[in-house]
Amino acid sequence: MKKIDKEVADAYFREKNRYMFVYFALWFLVSYVMVAFADSLTEIQFLGFPFHYFMGAFGALFTFIVLLFVNAIVGDKIDKKYGIDDERNKEIGSKNMIDH
Repeated sequence: MKKIDKEVADAYFREKNRYMFVYFALWFLVSYVMVAFADSLTEIQFLGFPFHYFMGAFGALFTFIVLLFVNAIVGDKIDKKYGIDDERNKEIGSKNMIDH
């Protein structure tokens, strides 16, 4: 496996951390800020439920699952952008492995 230059590695981790911050901010908004505004959101109906109840029971969980998939897709694109390709790593590693 080839080594990555420090500048490239720093840029890679900086970009990954930037996206993680965005994901955590969205998760925080959906999970905790909804609770803070529950009284004002009671009047809004969504699928027959008060909006704050829907977001607490279903919306936050759905958002979290969507963020997991988005993180996986975006993470793979960032890996390829910086030359960290999982298929190439498997190919290189398979030549050095000994079957047990």
